[in-house]
Amino acid sequence: MPESKPHETFSYLGPAGTFTEAALAQVPEAAGKTWRPVANVGQALADVLEGRSTAAMIAIENSVDGGVSATQDALATLPGLRIIGEYLVPVNFVLVARPGTSLADVKTINAHPVAYAQCSQWLGRHLPEHAHIPASSNVTAAASLFDNDLADAAIAPPGITEHHDVVVLAEDLGDNPNAVTRFVLVSRTVPVPDRTGADKTSIIAELPDDKAGRLLEMLEQFATRGVNMNLIESRPIGDALGRYRFVIDLEGHILDERVADALLGLKRFSPNVIFLGSYPAANGRRPQVVTRYEDDAFIEARDWLRGLIAGEPEGSLA
Repeated sequence: MPESKPHETFSYLGPAGTFTEAALAQVPEAAGKTWRPVANVGQALADVLEGRSTAAMIAIENSVDGGVSATQDALATLPGLRIIGEYLVPVNFVLVARPGTSLADVKTINAHPVAYAQCSQWLGRHLPEHAHIPASSNVTAAASLFDNDLADAAIAPPGITEHHDVVVLAEDLGDNPNAVTRFVLVSRTVPVPDRTGADKTSIIAELPDDKAGRLLEMLEQFATRGVNMNLIESRPIGDALGRYRFVIDLEGHILDERVADALLGLKRFSPNVIFLGSYPAANGRRPQVVTRYEDDAFIEARDWLRGLIAGEPEGSLA
């Protein structure tokens, strides 16, 4: 008989009903498997590193607020992790309360800090004198309404009524109707998957020192190879003031000649480069690559150099 595989578990920021769970629902491999809700990014990644979970779904970027610093810092400091996929979830919010509560009764709101910030304009117009109690997740904010009476209402995902007996006081609270959160699925280090032609590569790199022009030198590693960046954000390393690492997303796959060559140049330049993974881009968009940066151009250049070293005659310029 063939050996049976151990039951797979996927960790995500819980409880059930969060945007992170909605991202995990997009993963075909997670269907029918155990989903383990956790309280924070650190716990999700610890599950992966310690073998409790096959992979973890975590938020890494929001179109309104930018990078999720807790995720970026964790990926920079926890070795042995690899991003294997990314998923996009549209984000909007509703204001919910215990049954019998009206909008006029709301004086205090429980909300995750990111969700709260993204609803500031609506709150300023409709509840200008409210107080805010931070919550660990959008769903926890709603659940806490039944645990205590510290808050009169909560900001939560639109599907919250499927999980808790709350009433919706207002919909479409988000200041930006096009807000999207990007999530990544993280596993232990594995070989990179094959190229799809619509891929993304994530890395973290440090500058060698703080001399003038060092950041430009780092960026030139990509510009001179025709590699476009989708994201670049700085995060403090923490060992001294003025010391930063850079979280970077590149268009393309590590097996693309232009990306591989750029990473080789970056490795010669930077004292510390962390490769987070190459994986299919969630939007399916193929990068526009000019001829001189296509794979064939790099291969032809290497063949030309080998020919020179071997003493082969060069082709005629006529």
